[in-house]
Amino acid sequence: MHNKEDKWKLRRAPTVVKRQVDQREEYERDRARVIHSSAFRRLQAKTQILGVLEGDFHRTRLTHSMEVAQIGRGMVLNLQKRLPKSNHLLPQLEQIETTGLAHDLGHPPFGHGGETALNFAMADYGGFEGNGQTLRILSQLESHTPENGLDLTRRTLLGVLKYPVPYSNLCKISHPEATKKSTDLNFQHTWQPPKCFLDTEQEVFNWILEPLSNADKTLFSKHTSPTKHSHGLSLYKALDTSLMNLADDIAYGIHDFEDGIVLRLLTRDHWREVTQHLDEKWAQKNNLLQIENMLFTRKENSGYSRRQAVGALVHALISSVELKLNENFEEPLLGWNVVLPEEPLCLLKALKETVSRHVIQLNTVQATTFKGRKIVLSLFDALSAEPEMLLPSSFQFLWKEAKSDLQQKRIICDFIAGMTDQYANRFYERLYLPGHGSVFDRI
Repeated sequence: MHNKEDKWKLRRAPTVVKRQVDQREEYERDRARVIHSSAFRRLQAKTQILGVLEGDFHRTRLTHSMEVAQIGRGMVLNLQKRLPKSNHLLPQLEQIETTGLAHDLGHPPFGHGGETALNFAMADYGGFEGNGQTLRILSQLESHTPENGLDLTRRTLLGVLKYPVPYSNLCKISHPEATKKSTDLNFQHTWQPPKCFLDTEQEVFNWILEPLSNADKTLFSKHTSPTKHSHGLSLYKALDTSLMNLADDIAYGIHDFEDGIVLRLLTRDHWREVTQHLDEKWAQKNNLLQIENMLFTRKENSGYSRRQAVGALVHALISSVELKLNENFEEPLLGWNVVLPEEPLCLLKALKETVSRHVIQLNTVQATTFKGRKIVLSLFDALSAEPEMLLPSSFQFLWKEAKSDLQQKRIICDFIAGMTDQYANRFYERLYLPGHGSVFDRI
């Protein structure tokens, strides 16, 4: 008979290969499975904000994921020291690292441009969303097991589940007829998917929530209602997810801001925009009032100074994290979440908004997003028209085994979503550009 803690360490596969003298704990094995997965390796060639072909310094999805794992680990260590009575609730270090490393596995090539393109292409077949694809990869697509993907523990899958509501419950009720074209001028906004898990993973979702009471399951799945023009929103996250989510925001807000400085896209004036939202008392307590010169110095030791400033910002946010309880949940892993108080939260929001406005919204960055979107749409059209001619043999087999058009389109979607930026570029060139590709190329 399993106790409650054991239920969170269970895996879906009926039998688990356990090698002799394997001293690793369950969550350590989870981390190893993610690190050694094909999907994790592909993150090195997937866009974070700036395209991976634009340079060799700025973050990719891989380095971003590693930073999220490290920041998550730092938050848990900090909470362990400050709130020792809560240690029984907090995830083990290996587990929060796994959640951070795995959180972006489902993102397709070309960042959010690729995501909206796949959502448009899959509009009549269940849609597409990057976080939902992450759960699909972990629980089904990766080849560590025949049918259960990486077969991670229940608690790790719960931690990765950022939005515990299926696509069909959140998707806006209808798309205006004019937006049924990929040439729509407002495409990126119109076809942004709801934040969700995919309906294809409903069975996995049910298994993750199995140890919960019916009341907790119902409450955890609550969401705002979609309207004709806007998606619904999930309302709750598990404790581990809130840790990972905040680590993701910190990595995005601070480290992508650092990339912007080094690439000379962000200046002192942009930093001063941020500091308008900086609470002076909190900033003084965390030694943040003097870091402008450290961030923007052009002296020989500028790299050292900038790193010290970035480290101070990350530490200030990590050490400000608090635990908050929602007493409506019976399960502590759902009731407790990590939150930032108002002062550091205002700083983090300002950092993210500045990166969005002055880096992501740059016309040159948006041009890359547009190009990536067009490539993904073109690949989907070609593969849908001639799947038996163009799909690699492993996906051809899955496509032929599929029992419906809906399942076949999902297989094509899985293939494209798993592509790196470079692979998608090469595949597109091979199909559409004269003089590119050879019968001897291995695709």
